[in-house]
Amino acid sequence: MNVQRGIEVVVGLFVLAGIAALMVMALQWSNFGASRVNGYEITARFDNIGGLTTQSPVKLAGLTIGRVESIELDPDTFQAEVHMIIDGKYDSLPTDSFANIYTAGLLGSQYVEISPGGALESLEDGDRITMTQSAIILENIVSKFLFDKAKE
Repeated sequence: MNVQRGIEVVVGLFVLAGIAALMVMALQWSNFGASRVNGYEITARFDNIGGLTTQSPVKLAGLTIGRVESIELDPDTFQAEVHMIIDGKYDSLPTDSFANIYTAGLLGSQYVEISPGGALESLEDGDRITMTQSAIILENIVSKFLFDKAKE
């Protein structure tokens, strides 16, 4: 009986370790534990943000340089206005930078990718990125493909 009890304890500890590992992965994936970035705020307007949420990463060359602080609807243009906080150590982003919304993998979460321009002036707190590309919605692409095939 003692050996059986020991095996049960080991299996129980293994299951608890697996659950803890899954919780850590889920928290990292959802950016729940993301700390507030100290830096400067920039905004960008998009026609469609797809599944972009607050605390989504803002990346440059694949590196996270900030976070999405808030998302609002502009009542005049009916565009989504995305407010981003960029880490202060990245204070030389050119004013003609481009903002795209991409998806991490095929079904992953969405993020903002900044592509730097060539201007000599840098973005400052409160500036707006005017050149943007909205999220590509997979359902729209699939339905367009199926509709085109149905026409043939």
